[in-house]
Amino acid sequence: MRPESPISLWDASAEEPDYQNPMTGDTQVDVAIVGGGYTGLSTALYCAEKGLSTQVLEAKTIGYGGSGRNVGLVNAGVWRPPAAVRKKLGDIYGPRFVKRFGEGPAQVFDLIEKHQIRCEVTRTGTIHAAHAPSGFRDLQARHAEWTRLGEPVDLLSPEDMVERTGTKVFHGGLLDHRAGTVNPMGYCRGLARAAKAAGAEIATGVRATKLRRDGEMWVVETDHGTVRANYVVLGTNAYSDTLWPNLKRAFTMIHYFQLATKPLTTDMSHILPGRQGLWDTGQVMFSLRRDVSNRLLIGSMGTVVGAVGRGLSHRWATKKLARMYPELGPVEFEEAWHGQIAMTPDYLPRIYQLAPNLLTPIGYNGRGIITGTIFGQCMADLITGMDKADLPLPMTELSTVPSAPIMSRIYQTAFMANQVLKSL
Repeated sequence: MRPESPISLWDASAEEPDYQNPMTGDTQVDVAIVGGGYTGLSTALYCAEKGLSTQVLEAKTIGYGGSGRNVGLVNAGVWRPPAAVRKKLGDIYGPRFVKRFGEGPAQVFDLIEKHQIRCEVTRTGTIHAAHAPSGFRDLQARHAEWTRLGEPVDLLSPEDMVERTGTKVFHGGLLDHRAGTVNPMGYCRGLARAAKAAGAEIATGVRATKLRRDGEMWVVETDHGTVRANYVVLGTNAYSDTLWPNLKRAFTMIHYFQLATKPLTTDMSHILPGRQGLWDTGQVMFSLRRDVSNRLLIGSMGTVVGAVGRGLSHRWATKKLARMYPELGPVEFEEAWHGQIAMTPDYLPRIYQLAPNLLTPIGYNGRGIITGTIFGQCMADLITGMDKADLPLPMTELSTVPSAPIMSRIYQTAFMANQVLKSL
C-alpha cells in the first residue's frame, strides 16, 4: 500500500507510473531479490533478459528507500579520485573499477534510451564545485588524473563557474561531460517496468522476514508467503535490516536531506543554465539542481528538521539560496525529505558473498544510481557463470564496521550543528 503522502518531490513528479502488485502465494524461481530499488530492479532486468525466472520482493513501494529519495546525479566514478582507487584495489582491479564506473553514466543512459524511461534525463554533465581554495586544489588534481585517462572533464575557473551556475560563491569547479541528471524515482519505476516486460515478477508490500537454507535451495519467508530460489540477492543497501545477521553493521549510515522550492516564475535562466546537477567539495557536502519545472532543489547531509515551510532545515535552505542568489528574493518550498546513505570506511562499495548462492552489493556511498545499475548487471553475470575474478572489485566475505552505530550518531550531531551554524 502506498504511503499517504509522497516520500519526495520525485515521488510526486515522476512521469513513470507507480507499480503496485501484491504477492498472492508461494512460488519458486531461479533468483529471489529482496529490495525494489536500483540494485534489485537492475538485477531483475538483467536476469530476466538472460532467461532466468526472477521474483523481486519490496517491503513498501518501488523506490521507497534511497532510490526514490536520491539527488538524481548520474555521476561517473566514486567519491575517491582514480589514483586512490587504484592504490586501494591494486593494479588489476583498480584500473578495471575506474573504467567500469567511469562508464556508469553511459550504461544508465543506454537503459533509459532502450526502454524509453521517462525520467527528465539530461546529459549535459554534472559540476563538482570548489567551496574554498583547498577544494579547487583537490579538483585540479582530479582533473589532471581524468585528463591523463582521456576522459572528457573540464576544469572551470571562478569566472567559468559564474557563467555555469549564476553565482559568485564558488572558487572553481570540475565539469564532467560523461554525467547528467534524472528524476531518480522516474528512473527506478522505469527499471521496474522494463524488468516486468522482460519477464521478472515484482511484488510490493511484501516484507522478507526470514532467510533459510533448505537443501540446495534458499527459502525466503515473507509476510505473504514463501519464495524458494536457487539464488538470493539482497539489494537493500542502506535500508538493510536484520534479515541477515550483521548486514546493517557493514556500513555507517548517514542521512541526506533535500528541499524543493515551488516552481519559480521569476527569470532564473542564469541559474544552472545547462541544468547540470551540482555538489560541492565541502566536508559537509551540499547539492543543487534545477528541475524541468524550474524548481530549485537544495540539499545537504543530515535529516530534515522541522517542516517544509518552517523549522531549522527550512531556515538553512532559505539562507543558503539567499546567499547564492539574492536576486530571487523570498522563495517558497513545497517538499522536504531525507534518505539514508551507506558509507564505508574507504568510500568504496562492496560485493559480499554471505553464503553459497547468497549475494549482496552494498556500501554505495551516495552513488546509488550507477552503482546499483552496474552491480545489478554483475549479479546477473555471476549467477549465469561469470568468474568472480572478472568483477569490478574483489568479492569478499561480510566485514562489519564496529564503530558504525557510534559514528552514525556523531555524524548526525555534526550535521545538525552545521544546519544551525549555516542558519544564523
